[in-house]
Amino acid sequence: MLSEVVEDLLVTDDDLILAVRAHVADRELPAPASAEDVRAAEQMVGHPMPGLLRRLYLEVANGGFGPWEVVSLTDTGDWFSECADLWEAYRDFADPEHPLPPGIVPLMDRGCAMWALIDFRTADGQMWAWDPNLCCTEHALAPLGQSLAEWITDWLRGTMPDGPYPLCELPGRTCPAR
Repeated sequence: MLSEVVEDLLVTDDDLILAVRAHVADRELPAPASAEDVRAAEQMVGHPMPGLLRRLYLEVANGGFGPWEVVSLTDTGDWFSECADLWEAYRDFADPEHPLPPGIVPLMDRGCAMWALIDFRTADGQMWAWDPNLCCTEHALAPLGQSLAEWITDWLRGTMPDGPYPLCELPGRTCPAR
C-alpha cells in the first residue's frame, strides 16, 4: 500500500493518512488529538489549521508522526522536541529575536535550532524551514515551495533532504552577518 501511495502523483489526503499510519505503526504515539485541541491551536494561531494537518492530528496521533516527529498540540507526556506542545513552540518563536510572520507555526524540531514550519494561512499548508545555523536569525526563515502533502510524500518516499534546503542556503550565502 505504501509504495502505491508514494508513486501516485495524484495521491489524496485519505491515501496519505493511511500511508502515514502504516509508516508510524511501530512507533508508540499518543492517541489522536481531540477536535477541541485542534480548535484551541487554531485560535492560538489566529488561522484555521491546514486540512491535511488537521486530519493527521485527529486521525493518526497527537504528535510524533512525520520525519522528525511533529510537536503535539497538547502536552501528552511524550515530548517530540524541547517543547511540551505546539503552544510552547509557537510562543518561543514569538520572541522578537525569532521574527516569524503571523500564521507560520513551528511543526517539527529538526535539532540544532532547525525547525520545519507550516503556514496556517494557506489551505494546503505551505512548508517553511528555519535554520539560523546558515547565517543569522534574520535570514533563518525560508519557504520550501512545497505543500504539507508534498512534504509528507517526500518523507514517505525517503527523498526528504537531511541537510539545509536549497532555498535556505541562498540567503545564508549572501548574508552580511557572515
